[in-house]
Amino acid sequence: MANYACQFVGNPYVYGGTSLTNGADCSGFVMSVYNNFGVSLPHSSAADRSVGSAVNGLENAQAGDIVCYSGHVGIYIGNGQIVHASTSKTGIIISNANYRSVLSVRRIF
Repeated sequence: MANYACQFVGNPYVYGGTSLTNGADCSGFVMSVYNNFGVSLPHSSAADRSVGSAVNGLENAQAGDIVCYSGHVGIYIGNGQIVHASTSKTGIIISNANYRSVLSVRRIF
């Protein structure tokens, strides 16, 4: 999951988008990555906070978990990092998972 998601680093951020190659927003990126593995997720960062099961804190996150923030979501890739569709300026990038306050970590598998 994490390796698959990371191959799209450098691709554009597009508000409302769901294309891993032509542009996605944060929840569209997560939704489309998981869709490749047969999992349907909502196109909403707020709704993503209630999918799967809760993981007790970032310190217990595993690669592939969904990291939820206020108005944002990314995929945990290990070593304290996430891959996410960040902004229209930066596109899909890798960041430190604690670059902002984490609201929830969700495990799908």
